[in-house]
Amino acid sequence: MKRRPLPVAAALVATAALLLTACGSGDDKSSDSDKIAGTDQGAKTPKESPSPPGALAEDKPDGVDVSLPKDMNLVFDWDKPKDKNEAAAMDDAANFFRAIYRGVDKRTTKDAAVATYATGDGLHYANTQINAWIDGGWTATGTLRHYDATTRSAPNGKSVEVAFCADSGKFFGKEIKSKKILETKPSIEDFDYYKIVMVKLPTGKDLWQASKVFVETKAAKCQ
Repeated sequence: MKRRPLPVAAALVATAALLLTACGSGDDKSSDSDKIAGTDQGAKTPKESPSPPGALAEDKPDGVDVSLPKDMNLVFDWDKPKDKNEAAAMDDAANFFRAIYRGVDKRTTKDAAVATYATGDGLHYANTQINAWIDGGWTATGTLRHYDATTRSAPNGKSVEVAFCADSGKFFGKEIKSKKILETKPSIEDFDYYKIVMVKLPTGKDLWQASKVFVETKAAKCQ
């Protein structure tokens, strides 16, 4: 039986009491009138760190390199909302995930992109995820698709919840030493449903940071 290395469904869920609040069963009973979790979470100013001179401009949306290797493809198949803040928060939610997998590729939690796009519990989540891949001796390869995204703003305008599905059916771990790709058979474990609370950096132009991460694994509604 092939081992599935993706830490979202393994190492991270095991630390849910410290890191995540799982959505429980497949039913999401939230409504537009619900208060967004974590709206009192403040943002922290990231430390400036120069990007490598060879990085392309499109890989540095906020002056920080979020580029990934060619065989690590993160797809964000969603439409931007009309609201300017929600659109910016959605963009940076995508950059948050790019930062995580850049950390996986670079084998470090200290990459500037992680500090730029994560704060509070979001930073804890990112560090835990990256370390799980490092400890397992894996990097990642393939395509990780994100889709069916929705957004909603807190009344104070300082936080936005970005919710979406993720399909990792074509995204696999690869052993660093042997280069072996740990492929898995398609299953319900390929589907996760995320809710990311993005908070606006007070001193930034349009920079939003992930402050809280909620995940439902084996999400049938994402199939």
